[in-house]
Amino acid sequence: MKAWKVLLIDDEEDFVMTLAERLQIRGLCPVAATDGETGLDLITNESFDAVIVDVVMPGLSGLEVLERIKNFKSQIPVIMLTGHGRSEDGPRGMQLGAFDYLIKPFDIDELIQKISEAATRRQPRNPHDTI
Repeated sequence: MKAWKVLLIDDEEDFVMTLAERLQIRGLCPVAATDGETGLDLITNESFDAVIVDVVMPGLSGLEVLERIKNFKSQIPVIMLTGHGRSEDGPRGMQLGAFDYLIKPFDIDELIQKISEAATRRQPRNPHDTI
């Protein structure tokens, strides 16, 4: 498996750091952010094969982060994470351009499979995207 560079955006610091460790152990290159603004700053300055973003966060929600990513770096695949009680957010994210979504708690191997699929099918760069 290629060492995909993945941005993780989730306001639960313990969760995002644990997820980053688990992905790194499996050979991926995770970068963690604990809020949407920081995640968007990272996307502006670095290249990622995929983004994993939690839907419910204070400040910018995951859906807002998704919309902004699709407005300036549309080729980056985004996988949404949503909680049990918010299962309608996953399909909403798909309507906004998310590659896929998972409901928490999820199987780490399923997430890795989705990352691999997303990064492999990454769309060509849109000429209207900004860097």
